Amino acid sequence: MKSYDVIVVGGGLIGSSISCELAAQKLRVVLLDRQQPGREASWAAAGMLSPAPDSLQALPLVPLAQESLRLYPDFVSAIEEASGKSVAFARTGAFEILDNADVAARCDRLLAQYARLGIAAEPISMESARAKEPALNPNSAAALWLSGEATVDPRLLTEATLEAAENRGVEIVAFRAVTSILGEAGRCSGVVVGGEKITAEQVIIAAGSFCGSLDENAADDAIAMARYTPTHPIRGQMLAMRSNKVHLQKVLRSERGYIVPRADGRIIAGSTLENVGFVKDTTPEGLRKIFEAAVALAPALANAEIVETWAGLRPGTPDQLPLIGPTDIPGLLIATGHYRNGILLAPITAKLVREWVVEGKTSFDARRFSPLRFSAQSFGVATRKSIPAMP
Repeated sequence: MKSYDVIVVGGGLIGSSISCELAAQKLRVVLLDRQQPGREASWAAAGMLSPAPDSLQALPLVPLAQESLRLYPDFVSAIEEASGKSVAFARTGAFEILDNADVAARCDRLLAQYARLGIAAEPISMESARAKEPALNPNSAAALWLSGEATVDPRLLTEATLEAAENRGVEIVAFRAVTSILGEAGRCSGVVVGGEKITAEQVIIAAGSFCGSLDENAADDAIAMARYTPTHPIRGQMLAMRSNKVHLQKVLRSERGYIVPRADGRIIAGSTLENVGFVKDTTPEGLRKIFEAAVALAPALANAEIVETWAGLRPGTPDQLPLIGPTDIPGLLIATGHYRNGILLAPITAKLVREWVVEGKTSFDARRFSPLRFSAQSFGVATRKSIPAMP
């Protein structure tokens, strides 16, 4: 039976960042993934790094997002050094475009909200905005300039983080699904993967939308994960374009959609929010809406070549806030449910988990995101299978 200090379940950016951080502490870490690591939500993301809330539900997330964005330069530097690969991190700012009947009042409300939250934002004339980003639609009603925002290429970042983790000694096991989280003597003792038991002092669940599948074929002595990881998939369709006429430099976004520049010249456009289960297909209607929103932001994209379309499954939670932290079972930690913010929140999530594992406490108050905030009774699931008590 193999044994480690830490088992990390899930090989996306969250899981790989945690593994990399823990390996830097000289812990023996194994990273397990049901398929090729990094090919789910992380692979599908746009790569906007914005702490600005996209809904009222997201307001509690802002301090955590701001702290993670603050950590990003050092996080990227460490990953690039450990992997030898660039991740195309760029702090280029973003434009938020407003087009509706009460645009002046909405602009004032947004600016007041951003000021309360400590987010740098200022109104900007369309003339000045187009001087910074010539592709911007000159007929837009109003624009806000958010100077502190950044972008990263999630595919490059995830690949580099996996390589950095491996270079630091993490054992990465692909195409082997975890089927049970094991409990013994009052604590989490390991996992079952491919019929084999693997033990560890700490088990970290970072399997995104697929956390629920850990209960499907669970052994009799398994911990039921539904209490701690009430995640569900939210499909997001995306497309990538190329255009000889548009050389986008800044992120442009509106209520309808967004476009994000890539270092290789592609322009990423998104996205949909669809509760359709574990279905990753794109649809003509979804892609049409994304394309129309992109053209509304930058009209010269009307003749752009669409070079790729795809969909990803974001891990949603009942309140659309992440699940990060220890459970009431010693040795079991959760890092999932990041919804639309997994790329942004990777640095702070990895730091928090490392602090919990190594120090038993954190330097940032993350109690709002505790995986214990949802009672089992509220969601009609069993709390857990019994764990044998300590003698």
